[in-house]
Amino acid sequence: MLKMFDGVFLNCIYLLFPLAIYVVATAHIKNMDKKTNNIFLDVALLSSLYVLFRYGHKIFSIYPMILFNIPLLIGYLKHRKITSIIISILLIIYYHHTIGINYYLLIIEYLIYYIVYNYACSRQLDHFSLIANFVTIKSFIMSLEMFIIFQPNSNIIFNFVYIFCIMSLFTVIAYICVYLLNKGEEIIDLNNTIRALEKEKELRMSLFKITHEIKNPIAVCKGYLDMLEFNNQEKINKYIPIVKDEIARTLILMDDFLDYTKIEIDKEETDLYMLLEDTCDVTKPLFKRNNIQLNCDIPDEELYLQLDYNRMKQVFVNLFKNSIEAKDNTKEESYLNISIAKSLNEVIIKLKDNGIGMDKKTLSRVDEMFYTTKEKGTGLGVVLSKEIINLHNGSIKYSSIAGKYTMVTIKLPLVSEN
Repeated sequence: MLKMFDGVFLNCIYLLFPLAIYVVATAHIKNMDKKTNNIFLDVALLSSLYVLFRYGHKIFSIYPMILFNIPLLIGYLKHRKITSIIISILLIIYYHHTIGINYYLLIIEYLIYYIVYNYACSRQLDHFSLIANFVTIKSFIMSLEMFIIFQPNSNIIFNFVYIFCIMSLFTVIAYICVYLLNKGEEIIDLNNTIRALEKEKELRMSLFKITHEIKNPIAVCKGYLDMLEFNNQEKINKYIPIVKDEIARTLILMDDFLDYTKIEIDKEETDLYMLLEDTCDVTKPLFKRNNIQLNCDIPDEELYLQLDYNRMKQVFVNLFKNSIEAKDNTKEESYLNISIAKSLNEVIIKLKDNGIGMDKKTLSRVDEMFYTTKEKGTGLGVVLSKEIINLHNGSIKYSSIAGKYTMVTIKLPLVSEN
């Protein structure tokens, strides 16, 4: 008896393991369409059958492989008609060679399953009704096999009890497998729904914030235009530049928001050191104009990573500009130090300035959309940079003390090196 339970337990593991992989894969692969999902399910069902064929334990002496029919049952329940037909053919061949059941009897049995499946689909029967029909057919076919092929001379009561035990076990295991698979898929659907709701909530908040941010400069423009007197040159000279600045700020806000909502990266093998040197060369005039010392400690060698050159340059230019705008005019000397360190599996880039820094409140909200302490900022630059770094499977972290310094630490995976 203990050996039988061990065999049942192991067969259940062999049966459920590929299906569990299918559930985990569908949970982690984003944007999986219906066709891809069906392909994963087909592979899982065929893998379950193969593992049972290869490693499955014989439970009963006369009809040892009853659980091998469960992948076929799941295939019908999930409406995988072609896959179910393939499984039926494989089971017919397997049962004929291992047990010796006549081909014609097997073909009739699995043809009846197919007919019942089509009937269930036309009547829109639920899963439990289909399983009950499957069990009924299998019990009838098994009775014929027991009384005609396997044990024609045995006691009738013994045969019925034997068939009852086999089909009871099959029914319980089938219901458990179908229940676990359905629950796994329900959890995945629930998580996908929650993610969709969170994205929708985030989009609504973003639209609310951008509407609020755009409303302010438009209101300022309207106020000044209402006060504008076309025969008063002094007011024209005073108000028109303000209106232009507010309109320009609105356009910048819209451009930043559009950049954030349309981030795409195109990775290719890129020399990180050359990218940083190029960024330093481009921004040096800005640092010089603002009397800030730019110290780029970049090794005189090559370091190739899988990067989107233009997007990563956009990140560094944005960080450099933030450093310039954070200059502390009370200090005699201002600087931005750039250093690079390389570990076994990642590259660490640090940018540290001695600007005005950030207090704890500002630091905690530094990557919050539309939050900014700049007079004409949008708060989207930091968010955009973080998103680009995330798409490169990297990370970006800010540390700062008000009045002393700000340090940005970027970590990028060291995929390949030339």
